[in-house]
Amino acid sequence: MNDYIRLIEYLDQYSISVSNEQIDLLDGYYNMLIETNKSLNLTAITEFEDVLVKHFIDSVSIIRDIDLNEKISVIDVGTGAGFPGMVLKIIFPCIDITLFDSLQKRLTFLNGVIDNLGLNGINTFHGRAEEAGHLESMREKYDLCVSRAVASLPVLSELCLPFVKVGGRFVSYKSEKGTEELTEASHALSVLGASVIKQDVFNLPDSDMIRNLILISKDSSCPKAYPRKPGTPAKKPL
Repeated sequence: MNDYIRLIEYLDQYSISVSNEQIDLLDGYYNMLIETNKSLNLTAITEFEDVLVKHFIDSVSIIRDIDLNEKISVIDVGTGAGFPGMVLKIIFPCIDITLFDSLQKRLTFLNGVIDNLGLNGINTFHGRAEEAGHLESMREKYDLCVSRAVASLPVLSELCLPFVKVGGRFVSYKSEKGTEELTEASHALSVLGASVIKQDVFNLPDSDMIRNLILISKDSSCPKAYPRKPGTPAKKPL
């Protein structure tokens, strides 16, 4: 428990308490991450203190702007090793979350974590966002979409916003370059029926790492043409 005191203190700032069981789940996740990382490149950040701040606390930093203490549907696009989605599920068990990624090996790891930790209300989906965004079972089905450092914001908006319900939100975890990307994404957001709610720029605790959370509102349905076919959003951003 003491190893996670920085996380506990961070959450306490927002009146969020975690149980010993939740800390044990996080620790189990960390141990599986480090063990699997020996054979599968999941993360370059492996030292415990670095993972605690740059992965765990970074993942939950969304609580600065979004209340996750309610039963909402969430999709984490480009989840990778499970950041932020796996951490959010452990800390906020009431959410229903889909961890979405294009690499099956990562999802095999995450399915192992889900089974090993006995988590419910969480599932994985393998595919390309350009294709999944057109599936009836996924298009405009989620209250919240999150994505961390997957692509530039104009590209990411086209990949993520089709999953979000009208009236829902998309939160992009960006670095200090987020403001520049947001300017570049203004046309894409307009085309996709979205608008900016706010930017939240801050430093992660005891770190020089700048985080720029960009909160976007889904105001109207995306035109049916979006997302475009695989590869096109990256090659020809809106």
